[in-house]
Amino acid sequence: MATAELHVDSNQYTLPVVKASAGPDGIVVSKLRNDGWVTLDPGFLTTAQCESKITFIDGNRSILRYRGYPIEQLCEHSDFLEVAWLLRHGDLPTQAEYDRFCSDINHKTMVGEDFRTFMGSFPRAAHPMSVLAAAVNALAAFYPDTTDITDSDQLDEAAKIIMAKARTVVSYIFRRRRDEPMLYPDLARGYVDDFLRMCFDSDPLYVHALGRLLIIHADHEQNCSTSVVRIAGSAHANLYAAISAGINALSGPLHGGANEAVLRQLKAIRDSGKSVRQFVEDAKAEGHRISGLGHRVYKSYDPRAAIARLYLEKIIAREDTRKLPADERALFDVAVELEDIALNDEYFVSRHLYPNVDFYTGLIYRAIGFDPAMFTTLFALGRIPGWIAQYREMLADPNTKIGRPRQVYTGEVERAYIPLNQR
Repeated sequence: MATAELHVDSNQYTLPVVKASAGPDGIVVSKLRNDGWVTLDPGFLTTAQCESKITFIDGNRSILRYRGYPIEQLCEHSDFLEVAWLLRHGDLPTQAEYDRFCSDINHKTMVGEDFRTFMGSFPRAAHPMSVLAAAVNALAAFYPDTTDITDSDQLDEAAKIIMAKARTVVSYIFRRRRDEPMLYPDLARGYVDDFLRMCFDSDPLYVHALGRLLIIHADHEQNCSTSVVRIAGSAHANLYAAISAGINALSGPLHGGANEAVLRQLKAIRDSGKSVRQFVEDAKAEGHRISGLGHRVYKSYDPRAAIARLYLEKIIAREDTRKLPADERALFDVAVELEDIALNDEYFVSRHLYPNVDFYTGLIYRAIGFDPAMFTTLFALGRIPGWIAQYREMLADPNTKIGRPRQVYTGEVERAYIPLNQR
């Protein structure tokens, strides 16, 4: 076994090395705690919390693979439910496995009248992510016989229930926000096709585009929300609770809310009275970040962005024939010009600030018909298969321990209490 040597003052430690099949190897530092040391890594940016066989990212080479399959191939040849199976099981399904899985999911999309009543109890103006997190967490109360995490069959059933009913829940949230009646699922339709029908309409281009967006969001290694799912699961919280925790983490504007920020910024540019170039120059001069440019992981073009851009171009080309309102068309024009600046301006290129996936997805969601508050629920809908796969991998890993990060204490040392009347 490969090892690494750590020297601290006069002390020397031999640390095991876990070899990666791709990407950086891992130095196991967990035993340092017994020697009075901890590693200090704010944000865990250099700390691997686990070994995983699900997703591989190489941010320097624009690589994203699920179970070894390039994201580009999956978007070209696969669909969302097939990718969900792949993430969970590790291999692509046979035709029989795929048909059975699709049937199982579709037959669980219906929710009972009690649950519909529960959904109707939320204020119409409630933020969709708050409602989605509450609804997924509540599923444990409606399906208590699927919460035993030591029972593989119950876990399978819980995973299917979440996959199926989250889609229905998101459509209900959307309809209630518009003060429209909630529609029932149509079991004969496909997963994405029926979801869009339950929201407003089913259009083949939008069905295909949204299906690709769900695929590119399905997993992304150990990001913030996935880490939250794993840590919640490490305490043996049931799958519903862990996924709900992930939804809450995703709701943060620095994580899943980034596509809303991009759309707000495009509107700000459109309405500023400035040219796109002048807006950018002013932002550079003032040190303001431009939403949608750059990514913590990708230091070259985000491969998910390339796929999203392709579908945005198809939508723009199609919508041009339908004569979009001028203010809507202007948003697309601003995005195209901003992208061109980012890809060719040395300021952005030298800093690896390429358009990321959030740069395009908000525009696509908007073109399909969703308002900005719904954007992150669509992100969550796509990410659910990855969270489920990560949760189950975590449970099956014999090295899993309850998540308990350490700290380096820098506060006051021991001091005596002073009575209130003496202060």
